Amino acid sequence: MRVKAVIKYVRLSPRKARYVMQPLRRQTVAKALSVLAVSNRRACRPVAKAIASAFANAKQADPTLGEDQVVISRLTADGGPVWKRFRAAAFGRAVSIRKPTTHITVELERG
Repeated sequence: MRVKAVIKYVRLSPRKARYVMQPLRRQTVAKALSVLAVSNRRACRPVAKAIASAFANAKQADPTLGEDQVVISRLTADGGPVWKRFRAAAFGRAVSIRKPTTHITVELERG
């Protein structure tokens, strides 16, 4: 049984999201959510939301499933579109500002 959840267009750089995701791979959902709850990173909230959404999808397929029975098999943060803005700079110049977005994908399987 493979279950998937995707959260798109999260206003966060993929590199910062991957930093939070690295220790969560091959962990149970219960352990991953507890690690994210005590971590002090901005990326923790959308990653936890994606994991909880994937687990809810798994519960729809099998209502007797528990958080400690499901393992995170795949967890990725892919780059989305980049918002491009400009800010005024000294001497009449303009400086570009890049606001990256991320697509977070979670796949769970029974462990």
